[in-house]
Amino acid sequence: MTHNKTTKMTLAFGAAAAVAAQAVAQTDSPLDNAFNALQTYDWGADRNLLNPIDQAVIATQTDSAARKTLEKRLVDALAGGLSRSAQDYVCRRLRVIGTAQSVDALATLLPAEETSHIARFALERIADEKAGQALRDALPKVNAKLKAGVIGSLGVRRDAKSVDTIAKFLDDADTMTAQAAAHSLGLIGTPAAAKALSQFAAKAPAAMAIPVADARLLCAEQLLADGNKAEAMALYKELQGDSQPSHVRVAAMRGLVSTGAKK
Repeated sequence: MTHNKTTKMTLAFGAAAAVAAQAVAQTDSPLDNAFNALQTYDWGADRNLLNPIDQAVIATQTDSAARKTLEKRLVDALAGGLSRSAQDYVCRRLRVIGTAQSVDALATLLPAEETSHIARFALERIADEKAGQALRDALPKVNAKLKAGVIGSLGVRRDAKSVDTIAKFLDDADTMTAQAAAHSLGLIGTPAAAKALSQFAAKAPAAMAIPVADARLLCAEQLLADGNKAEAMALYKELQGDSQPSHVRVAAMRGLVSTGAKK
């Protein structure tokens, strides 16, 4: 009984997915009408008008060709000029289905304060290296107010290629940017990131002492989780020094125990 019910549900979902996938490329369909509505969509508009797009995002999960077509329609809409509200909507959908073909359209939104954050959130989730490159390329272009966010997104991606670039911002005059750089290096958590943090820790100003210590602790945790036991152990031992904040020393001691090392 249970098996039959499951089979029927699977077939029903498959049929629904096939119908929705076919609708992605159709004209005069509910999905087509939704994309037309998207062109003039703005704050206060009927959100239900866009429901067919949401449904297509779900229905095309198992149909890569249909999903690629849907993604292109979203990218084309984004590049065609939309309201701030519609841009937000599209970026949130691209955060779910976006691939390399979405990167260029999203990258154009990074320098603007109104859209930088929604573009970053989408790029953070796109696994393709092109997304990481777009964020790295944006760093020299965005204003000081946006740099911390872009650096943070590179950290979320654990973008190992960004270590040297991010490390240059550790002594940035803007505190938020400097702290974002430290935290991102901790998230990246590679031996190179650990080295950059340790080198800066030796000369870090007082205002950066705790953020850098916390970042080094995070880095040690990432190293251990990734199987870099020796590097994690060395970093935990450094963080037990008397110059470290008490909470970092305690956490480092626990971390060292978790590596199986003797104090």
